[in-house]
Amino acid sequence: MGKIKVKRKSTLIDMTAMSDVTVLLLTFFMLTSTFLQKEPTQVITPPSVSTTKVETSNVAQILVSTDPTGENTKVYISLLGEADPDFPEANEELGLYPGMWSTEELRKSVLTTASLRYKELTGRDPGITKFDVDKFAKIGTFGVPMMQMHEFLNMDQTAQDEFISNLANPQSGIPLRDIKKADGTITNEFQIWMIAIRDAGNPGLTEAMRKTGSGIAVKADRTAQFNKVNEVLENLRTIKLNKFTVMTALKTEND
Repeated sequence: MGKIKVKRKSTLIDMTAMSDVTVLLLTFFMLTSTFLQKEPTQVITPPSVSTTKVETSNVAQILVSTDPTGENTKVYISLLGEADPDFPEANEELGLYPGMWSTEELRKSVLTTASLRYKELTGRDPGITKFDVDKFAKIGTFGVPMMQMHEFLNMDQTAQDEFISNLANPQSGIPLRDIKKADGTITNEFQIWMIAIRDAGNPGLTEAMRKTGSGIAVKADRTAQFNKVNEVLENLRTIKLNKFTVMTALKTEND
């Protein structure tokens, strides 16, 4: 009896449908994801049981680190404006226009306000130009002395990252050194920046900083000395920004 030949079937699988689904999922996640801001130094936050999420709009995030000696506090700031670029709605009488408090517009206003305030208090002109303001609007995290800002903004992206990430660099970080005002009181560049952020004109951010504390998020490494972190917190209290959020990681069984 002859062998029965089994008809061979094609093993080709049409992957078109799967490819379409993959592309759709990839597009969905790209459009709905919130990308992390690049930070000049890696910070591992201390653990806690709090599950409250830090705001992703109308917030000034303060990154606190120390130099290799552990003696000098390094402070950096990142800014996020309104989540909805069309808020507030246009109003010619009030001088409002769509997108005016987007993240980039907020950063422009803050740098302009801070540089003018610095010049007023110290008599030194940091030389900030319109080109500098436009470049600053694209920066996620900043942290250099005001008199260094013009030079910093004229570096390319790679040079900027190397400059502020070098914790041994004395020009890296916003200075906490005292500046004596005309009336005899003391301030510093960190306080100037925070006041400029509060007074930049964004009503949502101003309210979040003054009333709820959600407008300020402090992020410090779990190994940082308490007195170094407290130095930053005391600076906030000095300018009556008494409400703020301290960022932590969710506690695990091993902690």
